[in-house]
This record gives sequence, structure tokens and C-alpha cells, in this order.
Amino acid sequence: MYVYGPVPSRRLGHSLGVSPIPPKTCSYTCVYCQLGRTTQLQIKRESFFPKEDILTEIIDMASTDKADYVTFVGDGEPTLNKDLGWLIQQTKEKLHLPVAVITNGSLLSKEDVREDLSKADVVIPTLDAGNEKTFIAINRPHRSIGFDTMLQGLVDFRHEYSGQLWVEVMLVKDMNDTEEELKSIKNAVDLINPDRVYILTPIRPPAESWVKPSDPENILRAQEMIGESISVAELETGQFGLGEFLDARQAILEIGSRHPLRREQADEIERAFSKAGVVRQMLETTELVSVEYNNEEYLLPGSFVMGKNIR
Repeated sequence: MYVYGPVPSRRLGHSLGVSPIPPKTCSYTCVYCQLGRTTQLQIKRESFFPKEDILTEIIDMASTDKADYVTFVGDGEPTLNKDLGWLIQQTKEKLHLPVAVITNGSLLSKEDVREDLSKADVVIPTLDAGNEKTFIAINRPHRSIGFDTMLQGLVDFRHEYSGQLWVEVMLVKDMNDTEEELKSIKNAVDLINPDRVYILTPIRPPAESWVKPSDPENILRAQEMIGESISVAELETGQFGLGEFLDARQAILEIGSRHPLRREQADEIERAFSKAGVVRQMLETTELVSVEYNNEEYLLPGSFVMGKNIR
């Protein structure tokens, strides 16, 4: 499946997610990534799957569940799919729904990537650092991606793009949430001049177990320093779209492989299918593994924890 949801998004309401790339294929391997470590680190753009198949699934899913946005986000970096521009344009023409792209922003130095993303209504790139050292430490980019090139790509895109540009800053405790680091991030944000800035901190189990969420006071300081920023450090709420799933087990595994589920969310999915004991049985057979993070219990697919995603 290429399409999932709609899932409740803290920024986009009910978002119909589209993953146009293979699992864990990315140009970064961020320390905080909820999908785990990148297994295919690359910058080459490819047609990973038949674009017509992806579009057909988008259209079919959109007819089943109401969505506020169709969001290309992927199990890694969606701009690695060289058919992305075609998919965005076709989705808008056939569904008349706004399209968002959540990207790490690493490939915006490429003209073809900027052209593809120009067709979206909202583009949400990541900016977790204001200098090369911290950029490498947090985002662990492909060796060919330098901080200055990445930042210039974001600046160039802002100048060319007429849609909404919302920058995300993920604060990791003791890595990029000091006053000095926040000043450097602010300088970079000022160069980009986005429409919005979102301040985040990890709330789901990260790729590296030592990653910790930033303290509340540092989040507040970041908001004050960076300016018109919006904190989305709170947990998301809302119902997942379940129309495409045959049963609770399939729904929990498919959604959980892309969007780690809190225990109460998995229980809600179980109740939606009116079949008790599914979550308990999946835990007993290790199809699900319970992970505690930031005082919350998450249920992750067992193969996900072992480094294998589920498709």
C-alpha cells in the first residue's frame, strides 16, 4: 500500500498520507526519526514504483474517507521520487484537494525538485540546525549534502514558491536547544522567511535511544527567539481513517509502521472493529512490542523494532 489514513495531523487536520518511496529510503538518517535508522541513504531520484498505481490508490482512498489534505510524506524522503511533481499535479486535478509535502528539504538545491514542489499548496521542510556541525550531528546527511547548500536551496525555493512554506524545527535535548544553537537556527530561519515556523520535540520513540525531548522552558525560549513560531510538542488527537483495512490487526500494523501508536490509540482501533483482545494477542505473539518513551506507552510492530518495516 502506498496510501494510508487519513491520520490526525497536528498541522493538517485529517491527512491522507502517501508514501511514494521504499521504507527507510532517505537522504538523512536523523537521530530522532520515528521510523528508525535509514537503511538506504541516497540522493539519487528514482521512479521507485509505477506512478499510475500510486495515483490510482490515492483516488480510491480519497473516495473512501474524507481528508483535509493529501500529504506526500513517505517512509523516508518523498522528493527522492522523481515522479513527485506529476503525482502532485494529477492529484490536485482529479481530487480538487489541497496537497502538502513534508520533506527534510535536503534536495531543494536541485532545480527539478524545486519545480516539482512548486505544484504543492503547502511545503513543510525541516530545519534542525543553523550550522554545519549540528546539522551533521542531528540529521546525519548523505556525505554530498552540506549545510550551506541545503540552506541555500530552502532560500531559493522561498523566492520562487507562491504557496505556503512552513518550516519545522525539531528540538533535541542538549543538541540544538541551547541559546547559542537557537540563535543560529533563528538566523537561518530569517534567511528563509517562511510563512510559519513550528517548534517540535520528539514525542515518539526515536532512532537513537539516547535522544530526549527538549525541556519545556527551552521550547518556550525557542518560540520567543525565533519569533512567530507555533509549538506542536503536544500529542496529536483525532481518529484514524480505517476504511481500507480488513480488520484491527491489519490496521494497527499498517498505521503503526508509519505512525507509531500510543496504547490508547491501538485500543481505539480495536474497538472500532468491535473485536476484543486483538492488541493483547498481538503483544503476546510479539507482532507488537511495547516501548515506553517520554512517559507514554507506544505499541510498535515487532518487525519495525527489529529494523524491518512492514509494507
